Amino acid sequence: MLRRLALIAALTSSAIAARSDEPAVLAPVELANVEPILTQYCYDCHGYGGEEGGVALDTLVEEWKQAAGDPAKEEPLRKRWEKVLALTRAEVMPPADMDQPAGDEREQLAAWIKRAAFHLDPAQIDPGRVTLRRLNRTEYRNTVRDLMGVDYDTQADFPADGSGYGFDNVADVLTISPLHLEKYVAAAQEIVEQTVPMQPRVVAEHRIPGGRFVGEGQEPNGWRRSLSYYEPATASATHHVDKKGRYEVVVTYRAEEDYVDLVFDKNKCRFRYSIDGEQKHDEEYSRQGGKEYQQRHKVKWEPGDHTIQFEVEPLTPDAERLRSLRMTIVDVTVRGPLAEKHWVEPPNYRKWFPRDAPTDAAERRAYAAELLGGFAERAFRRPPNTETTERLVELVEASVAAGRPFEAGVAQAMTAVLSSPRFLFREEADATPTTGASDPYPLVDEYAIASRLSYFLWSTMPDAELMRLASEGQLRAQLDEQFERLLNDPRSEALVRNFVGQWLGARDIQQTNVNAFAVISADSPHDPEREQRRARFRELRQKEPGLLTDEERQELRAIREAFDEAFQRVREFDLDGDLRWAMRRETEMAFEHVLREGRSALELLNSDYTFLNERLARHYGIEGVTGGDMRRVELPAGSPRGGVLTQGTVLVNTSNPDRTSPVKRGLFVLDNLVGTPPPPPPPDIPSLEAANEGEATPLTLRESLEKHRDSPMCASCHARMDPLGLALEPFNALGILRDNDHGKPIDATGTLVTGESFNGVAELKKILATERRQDFYRCLSEKLLTYALGRGVEYYDTLTVDKLVEGLEQSGGDLRGLVRDVVESAPFQRRRRVETPATATVQRNVHTTNR
Repeated sequence: MLRRLALIAALTSSAIAARSDEPAVLAPVELANVEPILTQYCYDCHGYGGEEGGVALDTLVEEWKQAAGDPAKEEPLRKRWEKVLALTRAEVMPPADMDQPAGDEREQLAAWIKRAAFHLDPAQIDPGRVTLRRLNRTEYRNTVRDLMGVDYDTQADFPADGSGYGFDNVADVLTISPLHLEKYVAAAQEIVEQTVPMQPRVVAEHRIPGGRFVGEGQEPNGWRRSLSYYEPATASATHHVDKKGRYEVVVTYRAEEDYVDLVFDKNKCRFRYSIDGEQKHDEEYSRQGGKEYQQRHKVKWEPGDHTIQFEVEPLTPDAERLRSLRMTIVDVTVRGPLAEKHWVEPPNYRKWFPRDAPTDAAERRAYAAELLGGFAERAFRRPPNTETTERLVELVEASVAAGRPFEAGVAQAMTAVLSSPRFLFREEADATPTTGASDPYPLVDEYAIASRLSYFLWSTMPDAELMRLASEGQLRAQLDEQFERLLNDPRSEALVRNFVGQWLGARDIQQTNVNAFAVISADSPHDPEREQRRARFRELRQKEPGLLTDEERQELRAIREAFDEAFQRVREFDLDGDLRWAMRRETEMAFEHVLREGRSALELLNSDYTFLNERLARHYGIEGVTGGDMRRVELPAGSPRGGVLTQGTVLVNTSNPDRTSPVKRGLFVLDNLVGTPPPPPPPDIPSLEAANEGEATPLTLRESLEKHRDSPMCASCHARMDPLGLALEPFNALGILRDNDHGKPIDATGTLVTGESFNGVAELKKILATERRQDFYRCLSEKLLTYALGRGVEYYDTLTVDKLVEGLEQSGGDLRGLVRDVVESAPFQRRRRVETPATATVQRNVHTTNR
């Protein structure tokens, strides 16, 4: 009866949670029907005493029989069944050279694992656990920007976020420390001080940018103005005032220089300025290392124009000019008139205080509640309870009672809001908290859906429309429309930047260490004379300079000049900032193109186009691309490019600083594209460089890996990784095509552990996008689900992932459709009911019945 009630509730509560064509239950499969499959195809290696890879399936089956019906005993065994399911689905097991189960046999084994070992029921999909999620640095920065209008630099001011399952928005790693708390309180104070007025009226201010000050032949601009130490120069500007009175003029300037290592500039200048012809400052300056100065002057002005003039007089015309010394006018701020009768409202005052503060205490309290209740609702992403609003109002009243302005009290309360766990963490609630405990997986409320949707697609807080629909209880009814609106909004670039940046490592390219000279040198044919010159250079450098003979000095100079010439030749291949940026944008734009155009995700594996500008196209050796703008480029016929595997981000990030790494590249494919990563390597594994010891000429990486695989403990994992990585050997550690490794032709042929053979990366990409596409679909679904949920994918998510893969298969890989299906999935829409004494028994009964 309990199971029937739960089934009815699950089927009627939301069309989102399950498709109408989903079977009511998984087809029952008995263990007795599965054991013959394991016996025939698995036990030769994993049974009858055999434990290859540390796996004994016959023992696992017996342990399961003993544990069946006892959740505490079953739980530790599920991880092992997860591995069995993953490897048999991916056809990694049994090995390709052994008898293979038929398709229906694999499906029968998978059905038993899902139904019996995992206790999954399509009619009541377990949405999994939800851990309270702290805003990570990106989400905090974006949320503060949208809430307060401040671009707060979290990268500089907050500790780095941890990473789990490949992403930095995973709740389990977003811990909070005493240092975090200190930083959050300090940040809240700084943000509020920057934006919220502390009093109703202030002295009027007008800022004159340094670029407004001009000399002869110069044009004004909105930035700064620099005057060289080396040439006489003047720059002036006028400022108009309407009222007679006392003013304060604040002058900000900086003594700047261009740093040159071990070179010092001894030039000096006299820097002076005047206001309406009256000298206010006249001092001598030498190099000051970028020091900033600020001077304040009180003046009495009549209405009209007033002139401020700066002047630089060189004092050392004969000194050598080495560091480009200059005085930079940052800005001049005019404050006034200073008399209180002339004060004005602070900037943005009406944004925060649409009405003046009432003088009546009761009315002022109501106004504070109105202001702070609305602010707290936006900050907390849901309405605050009455107690919270009252406590915030009490802060305002205490501030007013202490003689501070009403506005200062409101600002203090806003600081408390931004320091609150309800702002820093993403609070969620059930849509029907009073529903009977027979429904263990209730829908989350609409405010939670608004936050889940906005942080998934925008990495920021819900906007006004999402909050309005949530408050009206209409967000789920309009979920399709809101999904399209959010995805079409420019803010959805955050999904591309943050998901792709971590899944494919696009954002890592900014910091990856690569030695271009070493990489290019390694691609050159083996040259014994070059090696002799290097050895001789090291030998001469180790001598004391005073002990070198004239002939040795000349020899050292000649070798150094030859090295300098070689460095100049490879400089064009160096990964400077512009090239790294272009590589990152290539990966981001490829994903964004497929997403926004509703194209197949398989194009991320294999396509006849990519995104380039002139700099990146030249690096890749592709002709006909000019200009600095990144755009879609059709690839020449026969080009091996196209798809993420041949993009600079992946090729560079999966290399060592001085050479390629087939192991890293193969691991990247297994982990990020097909979803079957090998176990961690055992300790004390010898390096590939050790394989070169005793060799007359350097080995290619393929040859080194073949020696490396001689070890039985290395062979099984490397058999999966190496063919994938070696297919990418025609691309060096800079992502440039090459045809030899240490002077020997590159062999990019290989055979996947699943049995498919290929000759080069083009054939490998085709295999991944055709025969192995379901592996890619499953991996992509798991990665996107992890990012959306902020937790790792677990065994209870198997049915959800199956549905996502099915959707991709039916749509031909529609990436936009996959993102929508994630939003509509049970884990995104629901959560496990928080267990209480009243619900615990029913929860356990439902799980038991579902077995």
